[in-house]
Amino acid sequence: MAKKSKKSVGTPATVALTEAGVAFTTHSYEHDPAAPSYGEEAAEALGVAPDQVFKTLLAEVDGTLTVAVVPVSGSLDLKALAAAVGGKRAVMADPAAAERSTGYVLGGISPLGQRKRLRTVVDASAEGRPTVCVSAGRRGLEVELAPEDLVALTDARVAPIARD
Repeated sequence: MAKKSKKSVGTPATVALTEAGVAFTTHSYEHDPAAPSYGEEAAEALGVAPDQVFKTLLAEVDGTLTVAVVPVSGSLDLKALAAAVGGKRAVMADPAAAERSTGYVLGGISPLGQRKRLRTVVDASAEGRPTVCVSAGRRGLEVELAPEDLVALTDARVAPIARD
C-alpha cells in the first residue's frame, strides 16, 4: 500500500518519505522474535530475493557513528566502509549507542528519519535496481523505494561495502 497522503503519521521513516514527496510502498509482516536474522526474515516474508532487501547497520569509523546499508544476502566489510568515508578503522557500534542515536530499536533501524543525521554509505549493489527494501522503522515493517531516492534522502555515498 503506497503512502501518498500529506498527513504525517507512521514511523519517522515513513513521515520523512511522505514529507519529501518520495514514492514508496510499505510492506508489513508478522515478526517472529525467534528469527535468527531480521533481514532474511523480511525477505522471506515479502517473497523477494535477499539481495533486494537491505539491512541498516551502524559502525564507528575512527570514533564517529556511520550508517551502512547493505544487502541482507551479504555482510558489511568494515575496511571498505572506513575507506568509503576516508577513515582508517571501523568497528561495529555498540547496540545501545545505535538505538540512542537513531531513535529506533535493533531489527527496526531505518536509514531514514533517524533522530540524528549520520553519515551514510549505501552498498553499490543497490544501483541499477528498480527498488530496494529497507526497514521502515520497526520490526515487521519494510519500505520499498527507488535506490536513488534512498541515497538522496540520506545524503549517502554509494560504495562497494558489502561482501558475500
